[in-house]
Amino acid sequence: FALLPAVLFGTALFAGGDAHWGYTGHEGPDAWGELSPKYKVCSEGRNQSPINVVSSMDADLEALILDYQASSTELVNNGHTVQLNFSAGSTLTIDGIVFELKQFHFHTPSENHIKGKSFPLEAHFVHLDKEGNIAVLALMFQEGKENKALAKVWERMPEKSGEKSKLTLADIAKALLPANLDYYRFNGSLTTPPCTEGVRWLVLKTSVSVSKAQVEQFAHTMHHPNNRPIQPLNARVIVE
Repeated sequence: FALLPAVLFGTALFAGGDAHWGYTGHEGPDAWGELSPKYKVCSEGRNQSPINVVSSMDADLEALILDYQASSTELVNNGHTVQLNFSAGSTLTIDGIVFELKQFHFHTPSENHIKGKSFPLEAHFVHLDKEGNIAVLALMFQEGKENKALAKVWERMPEKSGEKSKLTLADIAKALLPANLDYYRFNGSLTTPPCTEGVRWLVLKTSVSVSKAQVEQFAHTMHHPNNRPIQPLNARVIVE
């Protein structure tokens, strides 16, 4: 479990003592694989995320079983994203395996693209099973009316890197999701160092609304885009 803090809190956090990374300049995505031996897979991996979902095979995918019961606990600005952590008790079941929701966080603009389209905001719901395997549910936001569920998170958004605020919201994870949970599935990686592969990616086809002001508030807090560029698909197949 020594690696868990880097993964759990670290689809968007670097582990203590590891090389610092970022989204701009000499620490940007093109350099991640060179910053630390632990990050080599960022440049050498064959199943990296994010991707552009262009073509997919109809595989009659199983329905996602979401049982989001737990409340959030704290909202963290870790310098790479704004992340809402959860207490135990919310689960995603897929492949007969139960994954527990640990946190969700945001990227602007979106990291994944759907049929070449970039979205102004993307949320990643990060889940772990008992063995530490990761499943990420990705939700796209389309510019439109204000998102009332998101507003509850944004009004407590910590503005400086390292700041946290206690935030207990019941049903917030469920409230953000669309009614239609049809999805694309592919094998990928964390989109931040150490870029660990073997991640189950589930990208929802249905987007939800977000206002331009809400996107700008997050972008202003981050000070720069926090999306990793699209990665090569290589031999992977996307199924739907």
